[in-house]
Amino acid sequence: QVQLVESGGGLVQAGGSLRLSCAASGRTFSRNAMAWFRQAPGKERELVAAIDWSGADTRYADSLKGRFTISRDNTKNTLYLQINTLKPEDTAVYYCAASLTSWLTDEYHYWGQGTQVTVSS
Repeated sequence: QVQLVESGGGLVQAGGSLRLSCAASGRTFSRNAMAWFRQAPGKERELVAAIDWSGADTRYADSLKGRFTISRDNTKNTLYLQINTLKPEDTAVYYCAASLTSWLTDEYHYWGQGTQVTVSS
């Protein structure tokens, strides 16, 4: 069974940092593009960042550039999201996703259950 399991979320004060992890099991995603999405209460899910299979190519939501860094360790089958200078508006459930392709894409086939990030002011 293919699973993506996010961890690292929690309650943090504004200005703090978090590193989210997404561990894959059931198959390797070392040749697949992956991404982080988030969904805040009452809002649509939005792309935060995406990364190709090698880690050489990344994409970020324009409004989030500079504070978010996506990375991956294919030897551990794990995806990461470093978030710095957290703001209350970053409060959301963060999901990782894996595509069926190696390159950056808008389509993702596998999804995790999400990890809650809450930023207090």
